[in-house]
Amino acid sequence: MKKIVFAGIVTLAGFLTAKAQCTTVNKLSENFDSWKEINKCWTAQAGKAMLYAGDKKIIFYSMNDPRENMYLVTPKVKAGSYTLTLDVSDNGGETTLELFSVDNPSDTKSFASIAKASKITGDKKTYNISLKKDTRLGFKVLLNGVHQAVYLDNLSLQPKK
Repeated sequence: MKKIVFAGIVTLAGFLTAKAQCTTVNKLSENFDSWKEINKCWTAQAGKAMLYAGDKKIIFYSMNDPRENMYLVTPKVKAGSYTLTLDVSDNGGETTLELFSVDNPSDTKSFASIAKASKITGDKKTYNISLKKDTRLGFKVLLNGVHQAVYLDNLSLQPKK
């Protein structure tokens, strides 16, 4: 009986520890080098395509499903003004990136655009954003061709001083 109670306490502590690691942040600095899969504090929605961590970056891959809406969502970020920078490139073709504030990662109706979709050109992207409330950031990638890929790396979200 003591073993069962102890196992229950250890399991509950594990759940509480995992939840505590996904707290609201006031900055992000991620190069994705150590990711073997999407971090549990982030959310990936790939639809019928693929969105995964690999080759020390995040890869959005269309497979045979072009025009699929694919989203990568950060942990919750504290309200405030920020500078967001990231490296984003593709393997050719027409691709776009749009930035959202996200209330509920599992409900795309809660996504509100904060930076219009822009063509991915291989250049570093910089955004100045202002969050009125604690929210997550969502990156929507749109691929227009079969076997297209977009690569996201070196993401930095820093508070403005």
